[in-house]
Formats: sequence, C-alpha cells, structure tokens
Amino acid sequence: MAKQSRSAPVMQAVLDAVGERLMNADESLIRIPEICEATGVNYGSVYHHFGSREGVIDAAYHQMFSKLAEEDIAILHMVSVSSQTHDDYVGSVQALIGTFASSEERKARRALRARIVAASMTRPELRHLIGATQSRLTSELRRIVEYGQERNWLTTTISAHSIAVMIQVILVGRTLDDVSTTPIDNAEWELSMGLLLAVLLAPS
Repeated sequence: MAKQSRSAPVMQAVLDAVGERLMNADESLIRIPEICEATGVNYGSVYHHFGSREGVIDAAYHQMFSKLAEEDIAILHMVSVSSQTHDDYVGSVQALIGTFASSEERKARRALRARIVAASMTRPELRHLIGATQSRLTSELRRIVEYGQERNWLTTTISAHSIAVMIQVILVGRTLDDVSTTPIDNAEWELSMGLLLAVLLAPS
C-alpha cells in the first residue's frame, strides 16, 4: 500500500507530461525516454506501471477525456443546485449552453474529445477506459436531470436518460460543423439551441 501511495504522484507526473504533448503534437511523436528524462521517472517503472508505450498513451488520453467531461458535469450540477426557481434555472441553462456552443475554448474542447473518441475506435483498451467513464458521466448527468424534473423545471415527457444524452449532443455536437468550410453562424446556432431547450425546459 505504501509503495502504491508513493508511485501514484510519480505516475501522475508521467501522465501529465504525455497529456501535455498530446495536446500539442501527434501521438506518433511521443517518446517514452523523453518523458522519463523530463519527469525524472525511471524507464522501467513506467513500463512496469503501464505495460507499454500504448498503455501510457491510453491512460493519458483517458485522463484528458475524464477531465473534460467531469468539468462539464460539475458546471451543470452547480447550475442545477444553485437555482431557486424555474426562471432562474432556464436563464442559467440558456446562458451556459450559449457559452458551451459558441466560445473558441469550447470549440477546442470539442475537437479534443472527438480526437480521443476517434483514437479509441482502433484501440480496444482505450475504448474500454473511456466507455466506462462515459457511462458513469452520463449516469451523473441523468441524476442532475432528475433533480430538475423533480422540481418540475424540466419536462418529464422525455426520460432523464434521453435528456442527459441530448445535452451531451448539444455540448459536443458541433464538432463536425466546426471543420466545415461554411460553418453555421454562432447566432443562428444559439437561436436553434434556444428553441430546442425551450422544449426540454417546459414544465410538464
């Protein structure tokens, strides 16, 4: 137990270093000896802990994926529990979705999540890791939706699970249009999302 406790921050340094490089370069350029030199972690320890170069990269991708998704969940949870009335809730959610859909930071985050999902299509271990995380995060978001439904702030004609998935579609669904040479105008997109939200946010 003591050995595992000591190794956790050491391996976290490796994951952070790999993640930083994945943010700025193709994974084919990742060199484990360079990571070891940068972090001071023994080469053998890295392979003992992660199994292979691919294992290190999969773990770093998974950490990045989890961080992005959990940050979104935390923000949505805060909006949910801080609202006192339906009008508070509607205003907060609409403002939040507008920011999520239109800002350049969110565009970069969408692209990164799409990149990780794409990488997982040919990597069973990575797909298993992010699949389990995605399932857990959808469940957490479903509970947030149920909180709103219990207070009659969200429609109950659509299941909480379906709304949880739909919210995620709204959050990351512009990824394909982001790479279009003729992407939709932000104002038009926000108007469309507002109309969709009006359906979800209508009390039953």
